Amino acid sequence: MSNVNVTTFTIVVVLFLIVTGAGFAAARWRRPQNMMHLDEWGLGGRGFGTFITWFLLGGDLYTAYTFIAVPALVYGAGQIGFFAVPYTIVMYPFAFVVMPRLWSVCYRHRYVTPADFVGGRYGSKLLALVIAVTGIAAIVPYVALQLFGIRVIFEAMGLGTTSLGTNFPLVLAFVILALYTFNAGLRSPALTALLKDTLIYVVVIVAVIYIPIKLGGFGSIFHAAKAGLAHKPKGAFITPKGMYSPYATLALGSALALFMYPHNITGVLASKSRNTIRRNMAALPAYTLMLGFIALFGYMAIAKGIHVSDPNLALPRLFQAVFPNWFVGIAFAAIGIGALVPAAIMAISAANLFSLNIWKAYIKKDSSPRFETWLAKLVAVLLTGAALLFIVAIKTTFIINFQLLGGVWILQTFPAIVFGLYTRWFHRWALVAGWAAGIGTGTAMAAANAFKSSIYAVHIGALHFSAFAGLIALVVNVLVLLILNPLLKLARVPDGHDETTRDDYEAERDVAEPAAAQGGPGERRIAPTPHQPSGSP
Repeated sequence: MSNVNVTTFTIVVVLFLIVTGAGFAAARWRRPQNMMHLDEWGLGGRGFGTFITWFLLGGDLYTAYTFIAVPALVYGAGQIGFFAVPYTIVMYPFAFVVMPRLWSVCYRHRYVTPADFVGGRYGSKLLALVIAVTGIAAIVPYVALQLFGIRVIFEAMGLGTTSLGTNFPLVLAFVILALYTFNAGLRSPALTALLKDTLIYVVVIVAVIYIPIKLGGFGSIFHAAKAGLAHKPKGAFITPKGMYSPYATLALGSALALFMYPHNITGVLASKSRNTIRRNMAALPAYTLMLGFIALFGYMAIAKGIHVSDPNLALPRLFQAVFPNWFVGIAFAAIGIGALVPAAIMAISAANLFSLNIWKAYIKKDSSPRFETWLAKLVAVLLTGAALLFIVAIKTTFIINFQLLGGVWILQTFPAIVFGLYTRWFHRWALVAGWAAGIGTGTAMAAANAFKSSIYAVHIGALHFSAFAGLIALVVNVLVLLILNPLLKLARVPDGHDETTRDDYEAERDVAEPAAAQGGPGERRIAPTPHQPSGSP
């Protein structure tokens, strides 16, 4: 380990051990009634208040890969990397309006996953299945990218050149992640997110003040970044005219897609009330401010004269060049821990989908709540192991491309979930057909780009523009839905039974407590009240 700085390495190890201990201790945190129940293991008892939810959602939305990839994109390409800032600005007002409705209906009916809600709303096991499969497919590469973020940090410390090998730290991180996720469920990332986000905020605030002082101020940084990007093949300091539509559609599509990911919905459903969600959507833009600072680190790396063949190393090398070794250790630990928190939530949410919407729905319908939870725990470990294999056995570029495709796919669940929160007018088969059309269109566009970019060039007669493939696919999805829906209604094709009521979408926690806890989560326990027919809210 001659190439590893002892001070940096020691601080990283100590902080990892502290977080690991907190992850295991979380099993006894908040005194769970029954950890062998998905309401407890998979949603933390649905009781997180504003403070915990803020850290949980922040840790879920802003991952280790965010802290590595956003400065890397700015370092390599310039302005396009800042698309993450406007999309998070757009995202929170959307979530402020939509997510409380989803929380209410899921709380009333004890839905654990978005597929649970879709299945109950439209009376369609098939539609619930496609939502579940899409969610799992989109999450696996996302988990892999968190482990990739850890690998970047360990490579930056020099572990990749030692006899330990690059993969040993990844295997160790996998074991830690798998064990405390299996043991404590969602409580683990909720508790460790407090430590992770505190470290991240300290590192970002110090860096955004200290680095400009060392580099002569932001004026000097911007001047140097502009000159440096002029020599990069895809570099642009100011958005060129041809990039307006890709920039705008990528920001809008990403904003609509982010809260369709099952792990982000899991964070919402773990909240204890609608007002908890609203307060968080008002406060979480503080992370957007921090994200803007993180993006600027890409420019700071150019100004500092950092030269790396892999742009993902730009941020680590910048910190190593500017800060003392002890602070580098804190920064690297913060990024590494920032991978464990969202990876755990992602694994839990995917495991919930498999246990309830695939296994219970199609394989063993009479599964007990205890077995459902045990299976979810096992799947969470297996999924994390699959993500580890992705990193070890598959080229990183392929994983990144797969994750980009996952973003295109998850956006196709938007009509079934979001439209369903406001109307029951859409037919279940029209939604399935729209989903299939969107998935097919999005995948075809990604394949036409050799899965290297999610921006697709559209040529319709004299009209030529480029846009985010996921948003184009969503337009196709909705068009198919709007065309087929009235045809299916006119043909009187049987539609599914809606088990929700109008009141379910506005219910507060203390208005209607859930029915008795017989049966497993995801089972429909509350029938429509006699005075309120089932139908559109």
